Amino acid sequence: MTAEQREQRASRPRRPTAADGLLVIDKPAGWTSHDVVAKARWLAGTRKVGHAGTLDPMATGVLVLGIGRATRLLTYVVGAEKEYLATIRLGVSTSTDDAEGEVTGRTDVGVHPWPELQVRLADAVAELTGDIQQVPSSVSAIKVDGQRAYARVRAGEDVQLAARPVTVHAFEVNDQQVVPDADGSGLMAWDLSVRVVCSSGTYIRALARDLGERLGVGGHLTMLRRSRVGGYPLSEARSMAELEAWPVDIPLDTLPLADAARATFPVRDLTAEEARALGHGQRIAPSGVDGSERTVAALGPDGVLVALIEDRGPQAWPVLVFSGS
Repeated sequence: MTAEQREQRASRPRRPTAADGLLVIDKPAGWTSHDVVAKARWLAGTRKVGHAGTLDPMATGVLVLGIGRATRLLTYVVGAEKEYLATIRLGVSTSTDDAEGEVTGRTDVGVHPWPELQVRLADAVAELTGDIQQVPSSVSAIKVDGQRAYARVRAGEDVQLAARPVTVHAFEVNDQQVVPDADGSGLMAWDLSVRVVCSSGTYIRALARDLGERLGVGGHLTMLRRSRVGGYPLSEARSMAELEAWPVDIPLDTLPLADAARATFPVRDLTAEEARALGHGQRIAPSGVDGSERTVAALGPDGVLVALIEDRGPQAWPVLVFSGS
């Protein structure tokens, strides 16, 4: 940082600290997730800000941020189901499996029999739906021997990542059209508008690549918009422009801890006695929620989030205590 930048930062008015809670952001294109966190730290008047799952710079849509004690919830939000809207271009392969990479291959989809391609598309989409083994893109943020895969690729290494299990709950083709490839060669490409609902850790770029490979024409991602993370839909997200226009003398509005927990976990309403016990780290009677050790948000009689608890045998154990300790 230059002396001028330090002076500009020092001259900015300090914002009041926002209350502990979540911010659901509609990330703009061109911003990294780190860029959003850095801006949110200033807007929220605290450095205690984190995010629940990275979005690539080209992607837009839901990015969940935790402010203050709400950063402790992010571990659970990261693992939540995701929903995406995307555009896949078939007929063109790239080095990064998205539009930001170098073109590595082209196939003219116009020379393929159209009825045959339609049948093969339906079969290929079905093969990529459900519990599958997916090889992440070599330029992903996955660490290999302590270093990000994309950093190793940029350094000239040939990175081969292992397949990993993911679940694609829904893979729907909502629209499709044949378009001229952007290189001006006269070759035709095939654009698909898709909706994907998937488990955490699924790479939509890899889905685009694998779909193209199954059809024998190659493919990559040209647009990606995350429309939901768990219980946080795009309709509840706020734009960065809206947040940047927030009055400097008013604390940034956040989703309170209790409301954030309601969107992520089953809820248990506590008695005053149970709230006191959990607040001191003690165990209480089990919640009886289906599923082994399923996490439950325990709310006090005043509606405040007291703790996250899990049934373990004959008792419910506090795994994170927020109030009363």
